[in-house]
Amino acid sequence: MREYYSITELTREFGISTRTLRFYEDEGLIHPVRRGRTRLFRPSDRHLVRQILRGKRLGFSISEIREIVQMYKEPPGEVGQLKLMIRRIEEKREDLRQKRRDLEETLAELDHAEEACVERLAELGVNT
Repeated sequence: MREYYSITELTREFGISTRTLRFYEDEGLIHPVRRGRTRLFRPSDRHLVRQILRGKRLGFSISEIREIVQMYKEPPGEVGQLKLMIRRIEEKREDLRQKRRDLEETLAELDHAEEACVERLAELGVNT
């Protein structure tokens, strides 16, 4: 395993910008070593970037990701982190279910509006 990764290596590996990595650093999620103006990322930083991106894909906010990461570093540790993650996943799942219901309702309303337009055009003698 390597001791350090450059910012360029991580941006290429994860398909993100240097600005994104700096943002994660500013948010306190990762802590690269500084050598002058150069940032050197440890394997643990690389792992955290992977976890952050996974959290983003799952729909977690930066503050939620920070909370989950912090819980791992402090008591109750990994067990608490896993339990919190399960709660957050269920919350996200319910949010998505609600969005699905909202989308289905909106699609039904659009179908109804389209039908009304087609019917009115037919009344006016216009073919669709």
